[in-house]
Amino acid sequence: MTPKEVLKMVKDSGTRVLDIRFMDFPGIWQHFTVPVSELDELTFEDGYGFDGSSIRGWQPIDASDMIVIPDPSTAKMDPFFKEPTLVMIGNIFDPITREAYSRDPRYIAQKAEAYLATTGIGDTAYFGPEAEFFIFDDVRFESGKNSGSYSVDSVEAAWNTGRDEGPNLGYKPRHKEGYFPVPPTDKFQDLRTEMLLTLEDIGIDVECQHHEVATAGQAEIDMRFKPLVQMGDQLVWFKYVLKNVAYNNGHTVTFMPKPLFEDNGTGMHTHISIWKDNNPVFAGDKYAGVSQEALYAIGGILKHCKALCAFTNPTTNSYKRLVPGFEAPVNLAYSSRNRSAAVRIPMYSASPKAKRIEFRTPDPSCNGYLAFSALLMAVLDGIENKIDPGDPLDKNIYDLPPEELVKVESAPGSLDEALSALREDHEFLLKGDVFTKDVIDMWINYKIENEVNPVKLRPHPHEFFLYYDI
Repeated sequence: MTPKEVLKMVKDSGTRVLDIRFMDFPGIWQHFTVPVSELDELTFEDGYGFDGSSIRGWQPIDASDMIVIPDPSTAKMDPFFKEPTLVMIGNIFDPITREAYSRDPRYIAQKAEAYLATTGIGDTAYFGPEAEFFIFDDVRFESGKNSGSYSVDSVEAAWNTGRDEGPNLGYKPRHKEGYFPVPPTDKFQDLRTEMLLTLEDIGIDVECQHHEVATAGQAEIDMRFKPLVQMGDQLVWFKYVLKNVAYNNGHTVTFMPKPLFEDNGTGMHTHISIWKDNNPVFAGDKYAGVSQEALYAIGGILKHCKALCAFTNPTTNSYKRLVPGFEAPVNLAYSSRNRSAAVRIPMYSASPKAKRIEFRTPDPSCNGYLAFSALLMAVLDGIENKIDPGDPLDKNIYDLPPEELVKVESAPGSLDEALSALREDHEFLLKGDVFTKDVIDMWINYKIENEVNPVKLRPHPHEFFLYYDI
């Protein structure tokens, strides 16, 4: 959509309000609203000013002025606001130099796409994330100087089989048995369908929705694959739609990787393929029907996985899910069918167009623009440097003898470890100026100061259970 087409859309629809949105550094969507009288063709050159010092991880107070320029191609009508509202995603610029802002996650994604084109490897990188989530009925938490607690609840939770619900009608999925019984055990079919249809109403292609493995409302809705920047845009719309549909129906959605103890965590298995001149680069005659380029791409992901996790699994809670010895895909290996491997080659279809690789380690707490960009850079580094991924691991990892298991590396065990890996291994991200040293340093410092250290410093409730009487 062009600026002229956006203005015509506003006029034809009678829309009176415009909402401008952009992603902050950690990954939360931000917005402000203006009357459409403040929108004309020059807006797509001049943008709107705002205070960049109030956005997490961005400008200092003495250089706070920034501008956001709306991207006309992103125009959509908001499905929730009372007043019909046109939404556009914006790109961030310095008002003096007019240069794109290096810490704008969307700009990093745009540079990643541009860098792909310069390599000659391909012209389009497609991403298809499978973002899981939980639907809860109630959530409570506090973190104070002398107390800390959390509580989540769901009418569907296995722990509520004995609760007085006046009456309790049962039909609650047992732990790890939510994949995927029909109603009445599945309580959220209609809610997930409303989410699916709302996504389709705003132009986001959806492949399916279903209950996931855990009790207490774990779910998944899969979007059809799209190019990198477009999928980054869609992922923020996805989270926005799911949270608001749930909220409007008296529920709450979380994308926390591990909100429940002793049940499945929430992942975001991410499918990636590269195409060139409308042909799939990853299709071939090697292992599992992929090309040599695809194997090198896997080599790049496995080599850089620990550093990648700083972006693809960017919360302290992420590593409550990524624990060796359980079902999470922490093993730095690849396979055609082994779901405990970090990288899988899906075998659902023999069509060359369906050939892709699936990185199973990420979770949906990530900033999609940054996670997809980092993943693409690792893939390209693998192809450019012909990084051998080694032999596939088609055995059951949990049945391996100790002498074999010790040879299989694992993903990081903590956010601290992932950030340390990123500090040591980030040269591949700097190619083409996609990520800058400033971005890497700010990401590491922000995460340590605002997340890693605050969690380290706080007593955990279970520590009282373990140690109070020592």
